[in-house]
Amino acid sequence: MKAMILAAGLGTRMRPLTDTLPKPLLRAGGRSLIEHHIINLAKAGVTDIVINHFCMGDKIEAALGDGSAWGVSIVYSAETVRLETAGGIARALPLLGDESFIVVSSDIWTDYDYTNLRPVDGKGTLVRLLMVDNPEHHPRGDFILDSDGRLHLQTSGVPGKAVTYSGVSVMHPAFFAGVSDEPLPLRPLLDAGMAAGIVAGEHYRGRWMDIGTPERLQELDSALTVGAGPARD
Repeated sequence: MKAMILAAGLGTRMRPLTDTLPKPLLRAGGRSLIEHHIINLAKAGVTDIVINHFCMGDKIEAALGDGSAWGVSIVYSAETVRLETAGGIARALPLLGDESFIVVSSDIWTDYDYTNLRPVDGKGTLVRLLMVDNPEHHPRGDFILDSDGRLHLQTSGVPGKAVTYSGVSVMHPAFFAGVSDEPLPLRPLLDAGMAAGIVAGEHYRGRWMDIGTPERLQELDSALTVGAGPARD
């Protein structure tokens, strides 16, 4: 599978760190956040990577180049208008091909083994989201994961466990049928997909962190510097 790393966010919650540097290039454990993902994807044999960018995208391209430093091939999907997640993926579809692809948010960290990500069939399942236990800053979670590995809205009344979307997923191009490269968040598509029963989930109980504040970045940096990795967020 190919992979897309989402790197077009503004990083406003990380100011002043992001006043002069895009959030994906903020460093923890001696590497930028986005570099951690590139390395993990390369270890899993994923060598074709698409990266979208908007804010200070020239700095991202200058830092990462063509990816050869990590044994991968990187191509860029530049956005002159911030397209949000669904719009950004739709814009990049010609670069991703006709098969399932991995999507990774650049502003999370995890020790999840990307070799465990498997394609979706594009028929009964168009999306599989990697879900994690709810962190302290998001106690309600995002969706309900049922015993059959399907995800549902919390308002659905379906029994299961409330969990949080990790920012890692596998998606099929068919999920974006009819979506143009205009600004569009991912959530409306996920909501509709869950109602249609085409969104699956996998519960990961290992280390994961949403790098949403300078304090969490510092926590991650400290943990990685001593070689441990953070505890569950």
